[in-house]
Amino acid sequence: MDLPTSLAWLVDEAGTSPDPERFLAEMGRRLLVDGLPLAGGALTLVAPHPIIARRTWLWRAETGAVIEALSFVDTLPNQAGHEWLAGLGPVHENIVGPAPDGPVLGWAGTRAFTPDEIEELHLAARFAAPSLAALAARAGLAALLEAYLGRRSALRVQAGALSRGSGETISAALLCADLRDFTALSEATEPAVMIMTLDAWFDRIAGAVHAFGGEVLKFMGDGVLAIFPVTGTAGSACEASLRAVGSARAGMTHLDTIRRGQGLPSLPFGVALHFGEILWGNIGAADRLDFTAIGPAVNLVSRLEGLCKPLGHTVLLSGALAAEVDATLVPLGKHALRGIAEPCAVFTLPGD
Repeated sequence: MDLPTSLAWLVDEAGTSPDPERFLAEMGRRLLVDGLPLAGGALTLVAPHPIIARRTWLWRAETGAVIEALSFVDTLPNQAGHEWLAGLGPVHENIVGPAPDGPVLGWAGTRAFTPDEIEELHLAARFAAPSLAALAARAGLAALLEAYLGRRSALRVQAGALSRGSGETISAALLCADLRDFTALSEATEPAVMIMTLDAWFDRIAGAVHAFGGEVLKFMGDGVLAIFPVTGTAGSACEASLRAVGSARAGMTHLDTIRRGQGLPSLPFGVALHFGEILWGNIGAADRLDFTAIGPAVNLVSRLEGLCKPLGHTVLLSGALAAEVDATLVPLGKHALRGIAEPCAVFTLPGD
């Protein structure tokens, strides 16, 4: 039995597609070879993620290019894919698998599809179901790992870095931050309100870290530990960490304005930046691991952040990080840090 090109590929090879992007592009290309008048395609998968509801990949037949669109919680199902396809031509969609959370595979035509062509698309969707189920499972796992571990750490775990003690030494800019007087604030605040306060703080600091290419490794009470791994030059990673601090400060200034308007106190905080080498990998018990960073650089940035309050500054930078950035900095001299053998040269930002 000779199957059309697209169906033969779906039976024999589609299951090895590494990701939804390449699956959609190859399926669309083969449907074109079979003579279907496609202008574009869209594949939407549900994402088990705290803010992202669905991920949609959009393929344009003319160029073969695929882009990704995200739909967030409380948006309409498959809105991104349907609207994009409708801009290309008449749309035909199939829910592949159990509704309503099954993958949605949609196509736009260069003209209206004939009944025979619609039947071909229905048949292709049925043949695609096993491969899409596997892709959806992998994409769901990736979304969960990313939400709890961060993008880079999640990729490492998915790549098989699972054994205790496995890791690598990397160079990175480190950021450590926490709220001031958090204990007193939590004792005077209802638990539900305190959780909302922490979420607002974490949105600003973690959002700024992610916006400039960093990754949050840990939330510790009201504290945050993040890294900006060196992927190009050390200076680029350090500059990115400094820009993230500027963005976080702007976000917290706006949040404090809102809180004062509600009769609530401001949220003072401290943040420290350092540059050094860390061991990044699996650490923990035999049956409960944490993918995190350890090493003298982590200890130093934590101790440096503890100096923010006694020195009266919001932002402190180590000499190691200061040496890698072009920003104008104010030297504060060398300071002894608990558990660190050598005094640390400390800097702050002008006007801090």
